[in-house]
Amino acid sequence: MASIKDVAATAGVSAATVSRVLNAHPSVSEDARTRVLSAVAALGYRPHGVARSLRTAQTHTLGLVISDVLNPYFTELARSVEEEARALGYSVIIGNADERPDLQDHHVRTLLDRRIDGLLLSPADGASAPMLDAVGAGVPTVFVDRWIPGVDVPVVRADGRAAVRDLVAHLYALGHRRLAIIAGPGSTTTGSERVTAFREALAAYGLPLPDTRIGQGDFQAASGRRVTEGFLDLPEPPDAVFAADNLMALGALDAIRARGLRVPDDIALAAFDDIPWFVHTDPPVTAIAQPTGELGRAAVRALADRIEGRPAASVTLPARLVVRRSCGAAPAPTSRTSGIPAPASPTPVRRSTP
Repeated sequence: MASIKDVAATAGVSAATVSRVLNAHPSVSEDARTRVLSAVAALGYRPHGVARSLRTAQTHTLGLVISDVLNPYFTELARSVEEEARALGYSVIIGNADERPDLQDHHVRTLLDRRIDGLLLSPADGASAPMLDAVGAGVPTVFVDRWIPGVDVPVVRADGRAAVRDLVAHLYALGHRRLAIIAGPGSTTTGSERVTAFREALAAYGLPLPDTRIGQGDFQAASGRRVTEGFLDLPEPPDAVFAADNLMALGALDAIRARGLRVPDDIALAAFDDIPWFVHTDPPVTAIAQPTGELGRAAVRALADRIEGRPAASVTLPARLVVRRSCGAAPAPTSRTSGIPAPASPTPVRRSTP
């Protein structure tokens, strides 16, 4: 299927010029208009109905494409988006990408054909032609949680770097020195950023992060189980595992228990993305919590601003560490805030021999 970029390349104009032609903007020269329309005909390009009607008709409907509806983080995000949209007079159509780029792109095309007024997107990977086409065609768009670098649209996200530093300080204080991470896909911004933040936090304590302690997951529980099994097979297994999302943490917990090991006595476990389930596991899981509800609400407000012709800025909110018992210590009264210091003489955590 031809994209707006293909039309622009064939016509020898910019994607913005193609958008103006398709929207009958008067500022385009007749020569450029003729070349664009010829390229559209030659390539069989089918302009999205929403891109042609943004200035003349609104459906008061937003599209939301989330990465995985079964992930409690995205479930809560979708709920907050729907609530805020309703308060502003919009309905929401949700597409679940299931962490599959092909399914994500299908939902984007379908939503655009439904003549939505704007798109909220959490990309399943770093390159998506339909998303870029939507942006190039002038469809109001906001990225939430994840984004595509270099695409000039507002991004609403949480910054977890400080919380990751707090987590590493917490683990270091408890005597953990062999730390490992179950990483998300490197093609996603959240996947790559969490590994970078973890590596930098370890470096501040002089702790290495060898390749053998970076396991490649996919934000699904099965990958967390598989990666953790590999960690446990190492000659020197890690004494603490940080899962870069909640589902991979649950998979890691399954793998640890299947080996007859105990959390935290034999190995510590922590996660990015706090969820209600973590309070009810045994032991409760230490996790980094994102302000999910506020992220969803802020994303809708930014998108509404773009639809209604107002300036819309990116929003970055801080994540925070929630300390529970899965790393080897009961939570302190102030553990739900950032800024946990590393003590000068950390007390080692007790571990039993496997």
